[in-house]
Amino acid sequence: MTSSRPARRFDWHNLAVRAASAIVLITGVVAVIWQGASPLGNAAFLLMLSLAVGMLAIEWGGMSAPATSGRVAAAIIVAVLVCLYLPSLRPEAWAWPAAWLCMVFGAAAAALAAGALRERPADAAFGVFYITAPILALAWLHASPNPISWIILLFAVTWSADICAFLVGNLLKGPKIWPRYSPNKTWAGFIGGLVGAVLGSMAVVWVTSHFHGAQLSVGFAVSVGLAGGLATMVGDLWESVLKRRYGVKDSGDLIPGHGGLLDRVDGLMFAALAVAGARLIHQIGWAQ
Repeated sequence: MTSSRPARRFDWHNLAVRAASAIVLITGVVAVIWQGASPLGNAAFLLMLSLAVGMLAIEWGGMSAPATSGRVAAAIIVAVLVCLYLPSLRPEAWAWPAAWLCMVFGAAAAALAAGALRERPADAAFGVFYITAPILALAWLHASPNPISWIILLFAVTWSADICAFLVGNLLKGPKIWPRYSPNKTWAGFIGGLVGAVLGSMAVVWVTSHFHGAQLSVGFAVSVGLAGGLATMVGDLWESVLKRRYGVKDSGDLIPGHGGLLDRVDGLMFAALAVAGARLIHQIGWAQ
């Protein structure tokens, strides 16, 4: 009977590097978000999303098509940016559904471009879907009433889930969730992440209801925290699966302690869709 591997010591140095990187990112993101829906705020938010699209596409191209990464990334960037800027250039009600439909055509165009380069068309098409969907969700949240409240809610849920999952998972350890693809993620971290996401959601809802008029109930805040926290950790696991498929450790080396931008925002990309869904439910009037 073989003995189990000794528990890994808590990496305080890596925590410090991750925390420093996160503080820099959070400061910049919050500064952009706090401009709200003003002309300057809209321009800054679109610029931030555009830069993110470029970096994510470059990392995706590097993972999925290393031999022609630049050209595949360029095709994905064009496809995603067309979808992103359509509602900004045409603010009519039909522009948002059109942007989602445009994503399908953009994926097809990227697939054709990849095929012409003798790369896997399905990988390029998936890259368009993978990047465009959360980018459109973020842009729609920012274009909705109370954009500061909803965007900060999204980031608070995501970051709370990430931080609590990392801390609880490293401190308590225990059984792994999916060791084949993500050997460091534990059930303790998963539960800690959910609790952190709920607490983060409740805190933001309480604050923003007083200053920005979000008017969300405690029950709805808990639901958003659970959905957003679950989406965050599913997104993190999904990126682990993708990296294993493409045989890479990190999507890039842009952010110290985290790897690439995709390594940092993998959970946020899924959580953006969850919070946008909650925003739609609230807008329809099914929840308060």
